[in-house]
Amino acid sequence: STQDPGYKELIATCKVPPPAPGARAGGAGARQGGPAAAAPTTFPPPPAEYNVTEIPGVIAAGAKWTKVWEVSGNNADGILSDKDGNLLIAQNHNAAVVKLDRSSKASVVYKDTHTGGALSLNKKGELFIVERGLRANVTQLTPKRQILADKQQNGDPLDCIGGVINDLTADSKGGVYFTMGGLFHADSKGVVRRYGENLQTNGVILSADEKTLYVTNAGSVAAFDVQADGSLTNQREFVKLPTPGGDGLTIDSQNRLYVTAGPNLHVVAPDGKLLGTIPAPYGLITAALAGQNKKTMYAVVSLIDPDRLQHAYVYSIPMVASGYPGRAK
Repeated sequence: STQDPGYKELIATCKVPPPAPGARAGGAGARQGGPAAAAPTTFPPPPAEYNVTEIPGVIAAGAKWTKVWEVSGNNADGILSDKDGNLLIAQNHNAAVVKLDRSSKASVVYKDTHTGGALSLNKKGELFIVERGLRANVTQLTPKRQILADKQQNGDPLDCIGGVINDLTADSKGGVYFTMGGLFHADSKGVVRRYGENLQTNGVILSADEKTLYVTNAGSVAAFDVQADGSLTNQREFVKLPTPGGDGLTIDSQNRLYVTAGPNLHVVAPDGKLLGTIPAPYGLITAALAGQNKKTMYAVVSLIDPDRLQHAYVYSIPMVASGYPGRAK
């Protein structure tokens, strides 16, 4: 939305204008997919060497990442599994949602998503997306396509928060938690409330029982207790990450948490103990368990070529662990 010609005009209507760039208390901006470093002269850059060691119950030693799909542009983010184990991929530049089946064949399943950036499917089968274009919003795609939330409680558009609407996780009551320079909840009626202190948010996800909410906070993951009305209490540090830049989150059937951070997928037990790290050949921005019995981990890599053009890649790796069957994300 910040790149839209109408952005300044819209922001001029804000009762509470967004903080100046670089002054946002909320911290990290949206998952943009590309590294900040200069573009490589060789493209794609060679993959880093890595060695996967066993994490009992999670992954076998020697497992390898395989590239299964690639696309030009900022066109892979916010991935999750559908009910059949296919991978759903949000596309920013194409404003669409793509389904990648088990044979790696891609097809468009939703169009005109207004720069849709991340997806979440709740226990009732309702699919939501965050739309990052001007007049940012949370939209329900199925079973009925409609905007869930596009305004703050004071009537200001979400754009007045500042930054880019980033990630989301849908609850079983028709509400959605989302990140946008901070942590927010939109209830089933679209009422938006902000939670948390001193957060640099990015990825967000509910535990399997929906009693705990996790959100990345720069070099750590914060946790909150979820109350019956969807409000959040008891903010605390859940785990300190061994590498900086925590990004996307997903969970498995044992409620283990997976956190992308650079060329690493960190695995965390439900009690906050770091179980180990699955290294990768490139930096990972988001991950999800999908495929048959949800026993394949998929992750997105985004790289910038010498002409400053973005390219997205989906990689997969076989797992011992399986995804949580009750909710995609």
